Amino acid sequence: MRQLPLGVRIADRAVFASFLTARNAQAVEHLQAVGRGARRGAVWICGADGAGKSHLLQATCVLASETLHAGYFPLAELAPLGTGALEGLPQLDCVCLDDLDTVVGKLAWESALFGLYRELEERGASLVAAARGPPALETWALPDLASRFAASTVFQLRSLDEHEQLEALQLRARLAATALSARPALALRVARYAR
Repeated sequence: MRQLPLGVRIADRAVFASFLTARNAQAVEHLQAVGRGARRGAVWICGADGAGKSHLLQATCVLASETLHAGYFPLAELAPLGTGALEGLPQLDCVCLDDLDTVVGKLAWESALFGLYRELEERGASLVAAARGPPALETWALPDLASRFAASTVFQLRSLDEHEQLEALQLRARLAATALSARPALALRVARYAR
């Protein structure tokens, strides 16, 4: 059976350097360790919309991809494809599942997730999941999957306050300015090699 590409792209800016840690330092440090391969196992990230869950999952995947086989999978987008979207994921070293709460309570999805969880656990790989609420507050169809995620490392992300939002904008502006200033030098090098 031929595996089809899913067409999921990670945002260029979704790296740890562009995430304002603020009051989420413990979660960020843990995810950086997962991305470097220094920590293994399951991690659950939760928080309100806009708290940075997707950003941190993508940043973890980007960092992990430097030395490991990693993938980011937004389940809100992939759910219409069915559980077949999870095929091949057990071979990865780091699997980042976003929007897990969109498939919680659906028996077919939970069965597939339970199989994925067990295979990754047996291989000593990492599974990072994100949802709005903690695993204990989700309405699970499979108690075994609920208990596994409840036993994972859980981080509740704190949303940025007004002052921190301003800091985050300033951080992104500095990074954008740095990226723009680096482009002319790159263009010059490309022009020289084109001759």
